[in-house]
Amino acid sequence: MTVENSFLSNIKHLFRRQLLPVLADLRLAIVLLLAIALFSISGTVIEQGQSLAFYQTNYPEDPALFGFLSWKVLLILGLDHVYRTWWFLSILILFGSSLTACTFTRQFPALKAARRWQFYQQPRQFEKLALSAKLDRGSLEALTKLLEKRRYRVFEEGNALYARKGIIGRIGPIVVHASMLIILLGAIGGAMTGFMAQEMVASGGTFQVKNIIDAGPFALPQVPKDWSVRVNRFWIDYTPAGGIDQFYSDLSVLDNQGEEVDQQTIYVNKPLRHRGVTLYQTDWGIAAVRVRLNNSPIFQLPMAQLDTGGRGRIWGTWVPTKTDLSEGVSLLARDLQGMLLVYDMSGKLVSTVRTGMGIQVNGITLRIVDLIGSTGLQIKADPGIPFVYTGFGLLMLGVIMSYVSHSQIWALQAGDDTAKSPEKMQFYIGGRTNRAQVAFEREIIEILDQLDAPSQEVPSVTAPSLVSQN
Repeated sequence: MTVENSFLSNIKHLFRRQLLPVLADLRLAIVLLLAIALFSISGTVIEQGQSLAFYQTNYPEDPALFGFLSWKVLLILGLDHVYRTWWFLSILILFGSSLTACTFTRQFPALKAARRWQFYQQPRQFEKLALSAKLDRGSLEALTKLLEKRRYRVFEEGNALYARKGIIGRIGPIVVHASMLIILLGAIGGAMTGFMAQEMVASGGTFQVKNIIDAGPFALPQVPKDWSVRVNRFWIDYTPAGGIDQFYSDLSVLDNQGEEVDQQTIYVNKPLRHRGVTLYQTDWGIAAVRVRLNNSPIFQLPMAQLDTGGRGRIWGTWVPTKTDLSEGVSLLARDLQGMLLVYDMSGKLVSTVRTGMGIQVNGITLRIVDLIGSTGLQIKADPGIPFVYTGFGLLMLGVIMSYVSHSQIWALQAGDDTAKSPEKMQFYIGGRTNRAQVAFEREIIEILDQLDAPSQEVPSVTAPSLVSQN
């Protein structure tokens, strides 16, 4: 037991004397904060959670971006999922440890010292104050009334007085540190338990969240299994010039029995939220076209997005005009406004047609009944978001609190009072503040003027110049 106790004692000593001061060092916190900001920027600039083919296409090895950033480097370093890498989470944990160490070694002791009653019993103690004065007259009773009018909390002990205000300014930094810790906990919790998925669903289709592209190691319980989503309708509003103004999805949330439990119309920047999962409107496409040949029943053909080499988006399909599939025409569409281009087997433009209209091709009447759009949804769950929002709210509150000046004033009535003669008493007063020094100087001088008003004498004030105070 003796050896064990000695070992534990050495560990505690090492932690308190060497490790704790390093963790509480402001320079370390600044370096870690800059690292977090740098890697967060990289996670914003570099697309997260994409496929291998995407990174191979956009970050080739030759030429590599900046001469070194290729798809292999991205995958090795984990820059395709920065916020869930072990090294990024380690930086967050280390930064949180630094904030915690600083809070307990500096902020709490500073608050404790600020709340402690401190009385000056010797005139020489006033010499170390940046702002002090000695008056031939004055009383603690009169000073107390003046300070209380200025919202100071006053304490007296014998012939000594101590007053303070703005203690909330000492609490502010602790609130700031606590809020940042809450934000870090939310970020880590979200990275560990959150997920992101993408779905492309045609109007009228129903889906469950399955196409997960990024997820934390403990995200499985967050993926919804007891409800699904039906796309009632998808449509696009266009500008008079033909551009897209906004696209909408009318969604219904269904339980396991297919009963509707929620229904909302979403659009860009207006998502649907249900049981911790958020569905965002992010993309759109053309899923299918419904056509009729002569008097045949209406049938639906899927449309696929064609490779245009980055020159716009086009969807196409092939419509057979003979039962043996020996002849047919191609239909191409750029949007959901209803205009389609018709090409023959040789690739020649035959005609253009709108939904609801029919044309003669290959001896039959081809009628376009409808274009069916598809909505692109991004589905996310991040249990850490409430903590992050709470942390940012507290952060703003803590910053405001930190701007409140913590002001302290001391007074002492001392001198040769053996003869009980007020004329031989000296009145000492001084103070200090942690910010707004010039305003505090003016406040002290006003108090001195009011204390010394009967004698009409200007008190002797020892204070640095306003320039030095700033």
